[in-house]
Amino acid sequence: MKRSIAMFVSFFVCAVLLAGCWSKKELTDLSVVIAVGLDKTKDGRYLASFQVVNPGNVAGALQRGGGAGGVPISVYTSTGDTLVEASRKASKKLSRILYYAHTNLVVISEELARQGLNGVFDAIERNQEFRTTTKLVIAHGHSAKEVLSVLTPIDKIPANQIIKTLEFSEMALGQTISTDVWEVIRDFTSSGKNIVLTGVVIEGNTQRGKRQTNVQSSVPDARISLDGLALFKKDRLVRWVNGSTERGVLWVLDRIKETNITIPWKGKKEAIGYRAMGVTTRLKVELKNGHPSILVHIQTEGDISETYVPINLADYRLLFQLEKAIGRDIEREVRQAIETAQHEKTDVFGFGEAVHRAHPRLWKRIKKEWDDRYFPHLPVTVKVDASIRRTGLRNTPYIK
Repeated sequence: MKRSIAMFVSFFVCAVLLAGCWSKKELTDLSVVIAVGLDKTKDGRYLASFQVVNPGNVAGALQRGGGAGGVPISVYTSTGDTLVEASRKASKKLSRILYYAHTNLVVISEELARQGLNGVFDAIERNQEFRTTTKLVIAHGHSAKEVLSVLTPIDKIPANQIIKTLEFSEMALGQTISTDVWEVIRDFTSSGKNIVLTGVVIEGNTQRGKRQTNVQSSVPDARISLDGLALFKKDRLVRWVNGSTERGVLWVLDRIKETNITIPWKGKKEAIGYRAMGVTTRLKVELKNGHPSILVHIQTEGDISETYVPINLADYRLLFQLEKAIGRDIEREVRQAIETAQHEKTDVFGFGEAVHRAHPRLWKRIKKEWDDRYFPHLPVTVKVDASIRRTGLRNTPYIK
């Protein structure tokens, strides 16, 4: 009896501990895909590009600290009527299995984004290897394949360079947004908010950027840069916005961490610099005669970063005037962004979601016509409270 029990326990333990080996994959059989690029061919098929790590060259480059030796990545392409077909066809060109568990970037071409991304999001979400933290960007003016082919000098893996630039730029500049798969699918499935993605461009000579000499020069022939926000309506890209309008979108989305504002003063256009920090944006829904309206309330505090006009910053009355001027400048950017989105009939701000939370019965009645009928004519009030926390180590500028 005891022997039978011991055998049963041993069998049970082995079954539990050894069950995980059935799907094992040897590291030497895997091609680690760091980034995926998606384009459309002239005949309407998917062109998928895979940025694959060359393990030996990456390790060697890190040890040498330079660009000598082989390139750290290779880019393979394949076509297919579906993304799954394109992925499987790539196996004809590689001696290893494509492995997506470490894929942290998806680059989508502008052409494909304008045609619609329903199939793309569906395929990404269904793939059990894809992380929901994978970042998404739109290739602006170049194909996704070209973006993934440019070698970068500082971060040896180009995909890592793009991701770090996204994150640091969002923290310091306030004109880009780092968006991952989970956020995109959440907004895509929401009936009250549309998608916003950051654009990437190639500055310089695209062909030379693919060569190893691009990382061996103090001035690279080509570099990847962030440029513009892509506004979507449902699954299609409808508009690019740049500059102050771009930042206006992020003010409303409450995605400004830090940014620099230059305001006019006494007839000079770019007179005083203000570094905005501690920004919070709240949306409030108000009903007037059964029709919704939105209050966008932005609060920010910050420091005076530079002055190009004579001004006494020790005078609290002047500081009060400066705060009002800063508030007006932020309000102008926000209104530009709202007018642009309303013209394109795409609610990228989540005003519809706010209405849904505040008045679910009203939302149930209007949600099907929100983007095309209600949002373009939605009354929006913008209120900005800006405060100056510090004026720096000088109260009076050098300019007299």
